[in-house]
Amino acid sequence: MNRIPGTQKKIVVGLIIMIFSIATATLIGYFFESIKIPETNIVIVYILAVLITARFSQGYLMGVLSSIIATLTYNYFFTAPYFSLSVYDPNYLITFVIMTITAIITGTLTSKTLQSEKEAKEKEVESNTLYHLTNYLTDAVDIKEIASVATSAISGFLACNVACLCFDFHGNPEETYIQQEDGSQQIIKATENIEEIRKRIENLHAIVDINEEFYDFPIYGRENILGLIRVPTSHAKKLTDYQVKLVHTMTENVALAMDRFYGIQEHLRLKEEASQERYRSNLLRAISHDLRTPLATIMGNSELLVSLSKKKDVIHDISNDINKEADWLYGLVENILSLTKLQDSKFQLKHEYEVVEEVLSVAIQNINRRYPKMEINVAMPNEAVLIPMDAKLIAQVLTNLLDNAAKHNKSHKPIDITIKKLETTSEIEFTIRDYGNGINEDDLPHLFTMFFIGSKQRVDAQHGIGIGLAICDEIIRAHHGTIQARNCTAGKGAEFIFTLPMKEKES
Repeated sequence: MNRIPGTQKKIVVGLIIMIFSIATATLIGYFFESIKIPETNIVIVYILAVLITARFSQGYLMGVLSSIIATLTYNYFFTAPYFSLSVYDPNYLITFVIMTITAIITGTLTSKTLQSEKEAKEKEVESNTLYHLTNYLTDAVDIKEIASVATSAISGFLACNVACLCFDFHGNPEETYIQQEDGSQQIIKATENIEEIRKRIENLHAIVDINEEFYDFPIYGRENILGLIRVPTSHAKKLTDYQVKLVHTMTENVALAMDRFYGIQEHLRLKEEASQERYRSNLLRAISHDLRTPLATIMGNSELLVSLSKKKDVIHDISNDINKEADWLYGLVENILSLTKLQDSKFQLKHEYEVVEEVLSVAIQNINRRYPKMEINVAMPNEAVLIPMDAKLIAQVLTNLLDNAAKHNKSHKPIDITIKKLETTSEIEFTIRDYGNGINEDDLPHLFTMFFIGSKQRVDAQHGIGIGLAICDEIIRAHHGTIQARNCTAGKGAEFIFTLPMKEKES
């Protein structure tokens, strides 16, 4: 901000005061000389002129300059040869030196005293202004009220009609802003050139954005710009460094108040979401538990009907269909129960060393019940492999992946399961491969997203709601492992690969 004209004005005023003071001292000196008053009193009068100059002008240099000019003036008018800066009597040199030093010290002390007084008054004004601003901001209940308080306080301090433009959560200026009117009234005005303002503030590299109507002081929050304090350009050009500094301080206080409000709002929102999430999880868990018993009964009775009826009998086909649908629904209930457990902050995995072959056997039995004709090839180390895991959850991961592979294995080839040790990373790698049509490349990044079905309904295609693979991802990450999917490079099909650490890791 350019304040050169103001500085020039201070210099001119200081020079006028100095000339007037020294000229007056010279006239008084002539009067003293005419009535035979000693020259020492004339020296004191010039020192008084220096004090007056230092008192009523601003700046340390003006006091020093007046001291030197006062000494030269005394020499010019009151020492022989008169009206000359030459000195005949060497004793006068000592007088000039002492006079100059005395005047400089006196002027400097006066300037410093005035400066200290000025700083004390500024600090008093600053403290009172910030105290009242902070009190009012503390009582504000929303952003609009914070903007109103800021507008009123800064307008009172600068004695002009300041405005406040708030930004939304996305960093865009709002369509209206508040501006102080004469007195205590405030009005709402429409924001013009919103996009231009947004771009200017985004690219701002100075402390203030200067435009034709306002000097805009940004209100910086913790993460983004929260708004602008807008000082009318006609008044902003006259601001002193002290006023600019205090406006910045007040703007920072406004930013803290806005950040506090947004923080409270975010806390309330998260609290409400957490409450809703707990309610949803509890509801799902209760429903799932209630469904397990009747589903187990339906599955048992339908299996009994299948075994007691002949294959060509209609009852046999109907019972078989009932059993398959109940089995699918039972698997869905298990997935939902696992999901609610994993999302419960109080849930802890039961890490125990389990034999991988036994866990895999449980998953294969589940798949054989759903797909009796499906062949599965297993390749794994000859020695027993024990790793820390929650056996029930890992069996569910294997069941989900095998079920997904079985649904999409379009050829007569079996599903391949490969288990091997990764000595370099101390992990066990599981690979489940099918020989279907593979996965759409666009779907690969989203396969483990909750409720993602896929463009060709590859994932959870039959009755799918897109939670099976998402639950697999949750379970594996909870075990500090990794999971990924890819298309096979050799031939058709897709393969799902996940790893589990061979040693238990701290959460």
